Amino acid sequence: MKTGLYFGSFNPIHIGHLAIANFMIEFTELEQLWFVVSPQNPLKQKRSLLKDYHRLEMVRLAVEDDDRFRASDIEFKLPTPSYTIDTLAYLEEKNPGREFCLVMGADSLGSFHKWKHADLIVKNYHRLIYPRPDVSMDESSDLPNATMVNAPLMEISSSFIRKAIRDGKDVRHLVPAKAYQYMREMHFYEK
Repeated sequence: MKTGLYFGSFNPIHIGHLAIANFMIEFTELEQLWFVVSPQNPLKQKRSLLKDYHRLEMVRLAVEDDDRFRASDIEFKLPTPSYTIDTLAYLEEKNPGREFCLVMGADSLGSFHKWKHADLIVKNYHRLIYPRPDVSMDESSDLPNATMVNAPLMEISSSFIRKAIRDGKDVRHLVPAKAYQYMREMHFYEK
């Protein structure tokens, strides 16, 4: 089964994430997509990151009614910081017969060379690259073992949502309903 791995902090998950995931399932060869909630991206600061289980719960609530998607806590069980190559090796070992590929935004390409064993990822795993604001897809069109996917451009971000909440804005239509309800009940991002 061809399975896309969509890594991220999902802090919080929002409708842009789901729109990209839905597009990947419907317009590529993916049969399933796993949202891999990362405990700590080695290239990002941890300052405003909610606890792992809260972010996982919001993802789970957002995708629980759609069997094409799965919330994955696999990186919670692996050493931190999380390295994609280690997660891929572990998933392959535990899921024989499943073909994994990466779903990643074009904005990740600028730092991709810094990823642990980036050369092995390129060699062994197909990458589906979706557009991001302020990143030219033309510059990336000749990447090895990668497909540029003409998905909708999503200008919404988790940092935008966090700031909007701190500013007292209503973001209920930017976050999946069940995740939004959980976020409100827990008063996340309000201060």
